[in-house]
Amino acid sequence: MRVVGLGPGSPEHLSPRAKETLEGAEVIVGYKGYIQLIEPGLLKGKEVVSTGMTKEIERCKGAIEKALEGRSTAIVSSGDAGIYGMAGLIMDLLIEQGLVDDLDVEMVPGIPALTAAASLLGAPLMHDFAVISLSDLLTPWKIIERRAKAALEADFVLVIYNPSSRKRDWQLGRIMDLVREWRGDDAPVGIVRNAMRDGQEVVVGPASEADLSRVDMLSIVFVGNSQTRLVAGKMVTPRGYLSKYGSDKEP
Repeated sequence: MRVVGLGPGSPEHLSPRAKETLEGAEVIVGYKGYIQLIEPGLLKGKEVVSTGMTKEIERCKGAIEKALEGRSTAIVSSGDAGIYGMAGLIMDLLIEQGLVDDLDVEMVPGIPALTAAASLLGAPLMHDFAVISLSDLLTPWKIIERRAKAALEADFVLVIYNPSSRKRDWQLGRIMDLVREWRGDDAPVGIVRNAMRDGQEVVVGPASEADLSRVDMLSIVFVGNSQTRLVAGKMVTPRGYLSKYGSDKEP
């Protein structure tokens, strides 16, 4: 069985190994929204099993069953399957069912959403950063908020997954209150929606001007650290080379 990261979703950002895996699979399993990201030609002649949101356990169990039948099976996630994706749940279920040694599992990496989005913002992740999901379906809000506070206090660049949804519309505002408290109104903020997909949107500016109204589950929010700068519409977090060594350009 292969657990495949599809990357941001566009065909040019699907890795050769991921494409090869999908081409060779007999069964492809995934959330219906992710299945739609796959080129139709890669799905032709295969059994496609898709389900809606909150059906992750059902999908993973189905993929395991298909693989145990001896069929070449790929279960897909957007981005990288090992970052808020299906890799962990697949392993949890194999451990629970005592199948870890019985089923060959390969994790096929994909371009994570955070690096796809970061590339559109410039260079926001050149120093230490923390990634936090605001989804409280599996993690209590108190823990999420505590982690965000710790990241801000420690001066990490903060990357926020799952920032807002129709049922969860206040949490990002609370985090932005913390950002202004710890970093000030001028803290650089970048918002990327649909990174490397149709409808891509990129907005940068100070925290005081951040428009959260268009932020949804297709968005990623970046908050710079104390050294991050906004330059020509880009976020730049220095690694420290010039402050330590200088440029020393020869004439």
